[in-house]
Amino acid sequence: MTTDTNEPEAGESGGHCSTPDSDAAEQRSASCEPSSRNGEVAEEIAIISFERKLDTAREIEAEIGDGYERVDIIEYHGDVFAEHWGEYDCFVGLMASGIAMRKAAPLLDDKWDDPAIVVVDEELTWAIPITGGHHGANQVAHDLSQLGAVPAMTTASEAAGKQGVESKAKALDTHVVNGDSTVATNLAVLNDGLGAVTRLDGPRAVLVGDDVTVLKRNAADGVVLGTGTVSGVRKAQVLDAWEAALDDLDLDFSDVEFVATATRKEGEEGLYEAAQEIGAGVVLFEKDTLAEFEGPTPSRSKELIGWPGIAEASAIAGGREHELARKKERFDDAVTVAVGR
Repeated sequence: MTTDTNEPEAGESGGHCSTPDSDAAEQRSASCEPSSRNGEVAEEIAIISFERKLDTAREIEAEIGDGYERVDIIEYHGDVFAEHWGEYDCFVGLMASGIAMRKAAPLLDDKWDDPAIVVVDEELTWAIPITGGHHGANQVAHDLSQLGAVPAMTTASEAAGKQGVESKAKALDTHVVNGDSTVATNLAVLNDGLGAVTRLDGPRAVLVGDDVTVLKRNAADGVVLGTGTVSGVRKAQVLDAWEAALDDLDLDFSDVEFVATATRKEGEEGLYEAAQEIGAGVVLFEKDTLAEFEGPTPSRSKELIGWPGIAEASAIAGGREHELARKKERFDDAVTVAVGR
């Protein structure tokens, strides 16, 4: 998936985004994992629990509560879903899936407006999104994995190990304008047929068909933190490095649009935890893309492993103007940071 500054894409290369995913560069592609409400994420959650399971509900609240604006525990009764429908982005039903489905089914109206629903068993073995997978349920199920529950994703793209358009939108800090289009574009994601996303800056008018998903940004552009790390880096090391690099530009974490790095850093826990801490998406660029946007500072990694310097190349590739605001610097012998405009 790519974004471009004004002109349509001429081609694409590999890259993808991960939670909490966003990207921007000419002639590159990125698919995103896993930040605004706007129908793609859950921020306010109700845990619906029978009285005998309230201790488990409190355990869930304690584990995931810091990641959400609001997590309430509500004791189950026959009309609990109807009573609180529309009040929360997502219901976590600590109950059998059949109970949640029977009670919620008459309330369902539109996937863009209905709250997401995840059910989890008392032993915290499974976390199953049953409605709103791309609108918060998959996200919450993934967070419940911190308690040992296996997130059972059944949305087609996630089941195939790919990320749907709504997840891409969340990572880009955008929202989907024309929701009906996502049926076609998510099918294209599933079939590896989704073209690059072209970034258009106005003022200008755009005419699109029913199979083109339009994403609108939620906020003004910020900077891109191009980041390389050693294996096993700690969250604190990453945060300290980012803070130092931003401070040098009189910026702070609120100015960060997303974090950019290489696909070879996928799953680096310290990096992902740091990104989650500042509420930023992580974009993973393929080797060929980074080579196209190689930075000005020499890097030994090209000699040793054939990869261009990750920090500068990813900052340039991800930046709107494809320019560096700050060349790379290594911090604590663990984190290398460059800042892209």
